Amino acid sequence: MKRIWSFFSGAVMGALVGATLAILLAPSSGEDIRTQMRQRVEQLQSELKDAAQSRRIELERQIASMRKPQKPSTSEEA
Repeated sequence: MKRIWSFFSGAVMGALVGATLAILLAPSSGEDIRTQMRQRVEQLQSELKDAAQSRRIELERQIASMRKPQKPSTSEEA
């Protein structure tokens, strides 16, 4: 779980740094920059939703496998 949060926090921080650098260094108009930022935010949201959905599926599979009854051990005692 810690790895996921590390990934999300890294992705958010990277997006913020990238957006800040784009604003400071880009010779584009304000409207162009706002459009680009909006697109980047939408892309990031989409990526986060996809990552969360895939993690949810993985966790649901793990929970389902834990709920299955375990077969008794077939080892014979002497």
